[in-house]
Amino acid sequence: MTTNLATYSVVLTYSAMAVYVVAFISFALDMAKRAGDVSAAAGAQSAPSGQQAAAKTVATVQGGTVVLERVEAPARTGSGRSGSRFERVGMAMTILALVLHVGSIVLRGIAADRVPWGNMFEFSLTGTGLIVLIFLLVQFWQNLKFLGVFISGLTLILLGIATVNYYVPVVPLQPALQSYWLVIHVFVAIAGTGFFALGAGLAVSQLVQTYRQGHPAASKKIRFMETLPDADRLEVLTYRVLLVGFVLWTFTLIAGAIWAERAWGRYWGWDTKEVWTFIIWVVYAGYIHARATRGWRGARSSWLALIGFAAVMFNFSVVNVFFKGLHSYSGL
Repeated sequence: MTTNLATYSVVLTYSAMAVYVVAFISFALDMAKRAGDVSAAAGAQSAPSGQQAAAKTVATVQGGTVVLERVEAPARTGSGRSGSRFERVGMAMTILALVLHVGSIVLRGIAADRVPWGNMFEFSLTGTGLIVLIFLLVQFWQNLKFLGVFISGLTLILLGIATVNYYVPVVPLQPALQSYWLVIHVFVAIAGTGFFALGAGLAVSQLVQTYRQGHPAASKKIRFMETLPDADRLEVLTYRVLLVGFVLWTFTLIAGAIWAERAWGRYWGWDTKEVWTFIIWVVYAGYIHARATRGWRGARSSWLALIGFAAVMFNFSVVNVFFKGLHSYSGL
């Protein structure tokens, strides 16, 4: 029974990946549609007034006389732009993929009779699912659908690496992991990583937007960026998202120290994993401090945010696998 559930979990994982591919393509087509809409709007503005498709005639009555007025409809750009058909398909496919993704996580957990993040494969499976969930939930606060290409692409890459390189059969937990702190510490770390991933996507968008605004020639090649918020707004959104991630990561660091004291009799031992967790905290603390007190704005803050996310990925992919230490059981 356990083997069957684990097999079904893998089937659902591959099914979710297939749907994520459709979502990625849909979001990419939406980017192309955005560029086409901007080009069409620019052409309409430069055309003679009698040829502008965006214009309409409005009839009003003034003193018993019918007056015809020509009103130009403003182009919709930025966050106020209505979603295209491709964007709606991309969001629908992302939701469907997440349902399959969650199903694979649940079946893996039932097969293992524990929370499904006891090794690299399970951590990747749960972590990518939480990244997508955070992306979808954030839409209720702010329209960030333009990050769909980044989120679906990142999820596909991480799931692909996990299924090819990290997959292991269901096995019992190592003694050090048999604690309720596994649920608390690792889950919060995964949630923090989800916000860091979203912040990285925003930071990349901010850098591209800044470059486009400073190079008019490049602006014509990446026209779809005109439908995104401006660079200053993207920088503010990056800061707010990363601030949430930093709070979660701070809790992760504290919870890890408490768990270490329970498991090994000390709060801190300079284990490789502990050191890199602290390095990530320092990078993001530096990002927040520099932005708040040193006036770091724009490209500098975005580059620092990306350095932080690179440290997160290094901690996950390299430290877990190639560095030996007390946390080696989190590898394969």
